[in-house]
Amino acid sequence: MLSSDYGDEKVSEVLTKIVFINQLNEQEKQQWLAQIKTNLPEEIVVLSSDIASTDTEYVDIAIVANPSPEELARFQNLRWVQSLWAGVERIAPMLSDKATPLVRLIDPTLAQTMAESVLAWTLYLQRNMATYQQQQSEQLWQALPTVAAKDLRVTVLGVGELGVKSLNLLGKLDYQLQSWSRTEKHIEGVAHFSGEDGLSKVLKQTDILISLLPLTDATRYLLDKEKLGLLPHGAQLINFSRGAIIESEALIEKLDNGHITHAVLDVFEQEPLPVGSTFWQHPKVTVLPHISAPTNKETAVKIVADNIKQYRATGKVPDAVNMKLGY
Repeated sequence: MLSSDYGDEKVSEVLTKIVFINQLNEQEKQQWLAQIKTNLPEEIVVLSSDIASTDTEYVDIAIVANPSPEELARFQNLRWVQSLWAGVERIAPMLSDKATPLVRLIDPTLAQTMAESVLAWTLYLQRNMATYQQQQSEQLWQALPTVAAKDLRVTVLGVGELGVKSLNLLGKLDYQLQSWSRTEKHIEGVAHFSGEDGLSKVLKQTDILISLLPLTDATRYLLDKEKLGLLPHGAQLINFSRGAIIESEALIEKLDNGHITHAVLDVFEQEPLPVGSTFWQHPKVTVLPHISAPTNKETAVKIVADNIKQYRATGKVPDAVNMKLGY
């Protein structure tokens, strides 16, 4: 029986292995790997760089975090791929011409974290916090009008797990809650809109717009100049989904002419946000470094490990991404 060395482990080549493919920094990589191994003590989990080309055929599951297409393509016998992130728009195209299922991370802890961020930054906009910060820098003592929660129309685009959790938390206050998705949904206490016509209708009656949409072919630049122009004059927005949901130049134009009074942006088409980006210095933009819903290593790895254990016990792959829809 042939065998190979992987670090301190001597493993049989006839055994199936799990590969961890990532582009994380060394510290993050080792932290994730240690957590995965602790939760999967019966499995052989190795880094992609530690698997020789002659051994790739023995790998049947890949756990991935921003994998490169070249690394993922090395493994031709994968039964399925498990993402450590909720967003899979970068990974899905790598598997689009294969029958390999892609499983995204669905973590209730992440959904709760996102909901808290949505509430925090909605209150930030409601209570004029960005303007007060600017006034402090100018040593300007001036009270601003306050709008009550019951008088604010707050719309969430995208009502997956993150959207529903966010709407539930926003519902603790008296906002006039609205939501939109591709298909019809029913959410108690929320006026829901769907389809192209529904999007136009809801945008026209929105004071604070929150994007939690997945990035797909259908949602890329969904909020273009025309759609942003449907928002009432003075509307504000929060983007916690993906940078390419909003057309950047159109947004800057709407901010410059006062049609949109403030934007909280946590995601961008290029990350980290380049030094010369207009968003950094724009007085009507709050820039966040993609922190609205960071993945929790402990809960994420437990979910991944449970998925793999269930698969080993039953042979059933967890619910996978619909490649046509992109989520």
